[in-house]
Amino acid sequence: MAKTPSPRSSKTGSNSKASHEYKASRDEMLDFFKQMSLVRRFEEKAGQMYGMGLIGGFCHLYIGQEAVAVGLQSALKKGDNIITGYRAHGHAIITGATPKSVMAELTGRAAGIAKGKGGSMHMFDPKAGFFGGHGIVGAQVPLGTGLGFAAKYKGTDNVVLTYFGDGAANQGQVYEAFNMAKLWNLPVIYVIENNQYAMGTSVARSSGQQELYKRGESFGIPGRLVDGMNVLEVRAAADDAVKYVREGNGPILLELKTYRYRGHSMSDPAKYRSRDEVQTTREERDPIEFIKKRLIEDGVDEETLKAIDKEIKDEISEVADFARNAPEPDPSELYTDILVES
Repeated sequence: MAKTPSPRSSKTGSNSKASHEYKASRDEMLDFFKQMSLVRRFEEKAGQMYGMGLIGGFCHLYIGQEAVAVGLQSALKKGDNIITGYRAHGHAIITGATPKSVMAELTGRAAGIAKGKGGSMHMFDPKAGFFGGHGIVGAQVPLGTGLGFAAKYKGTDNVVLTYFGDGAANQGQVYEAFNMAKLWNLPVIYVIENNQYAMGTSVARSSGQQELYKRGESFGIPGRLVDGMNVLEVRAAADDAVKYVREGNGPILLELKTYRYRGHSMSDPAKYRSRDEVQTTREERDPIEFIKKRLIEDGVDEETLKAIDKEIKDEISEVADFARNAPEPDPSELYTDILVES
């Protein structure tokens, strides 16, 4: 049986704030820059289209949190699975869904990743290992635990990234899932994307234990605090966690300290925090500016990075046009994907 590391250990299995950066090549850093910029520009365009009435329902943007999904998912291999909550557009794109299919889903078109029937909160692409997109707070945590059970039951060495937020961290079902995952030593990496405000209440006002990476201690699940605005630190933590879980040690918990620049959803004016706080974070801790600075220090010309950003903006303009003009689902789709047929 795999051993649970000592709480005083300096290794990944410890409940520790210790961190280090991934030693990325220039090409890898460029790839991180491209992926984060793609998600940022996609989400900015989605916000515009929502304001124009082209996207209905709820719409939760990932602007500011890009380093989390990009850094973590870059450490996975084919066969690993991902599940998250309703702030899911970025995760879906990084998993491999085309921006066109995700934007078409937002506009309710047949070319959408879920045939236009899931919308913003219910992205779903199981062939790519992406299992949603879930609208109920914390619901994805027991589901992700089930995916971990399936991976172990089938005898694979695959892992499951199960994302949830600081608000969901207070849900009871999360801890029931933790208990089962540790009891059966399931290959699950629980990821708390702590953007610090949940739906609109700060962690300080809503959580008795504010060091969320310690939430698994009573179940014997080790935890680690990670700077979620530094993609290199996120990737290093991901590599360590994936290795720990893939070797059969059971679940691990990562708390990614990050920040969302927009409100909880497009309907949230975010009056619970000051504009100065948001602006200061943008200026001092922006994840894309961080990797951009590293690339320039490594000899990449700033004009090259501007050209990449322009290409991405042009691509997203095409994506938006496609999502506006693609056909809507046929009414017969109302009766499909309801039951599993033999």
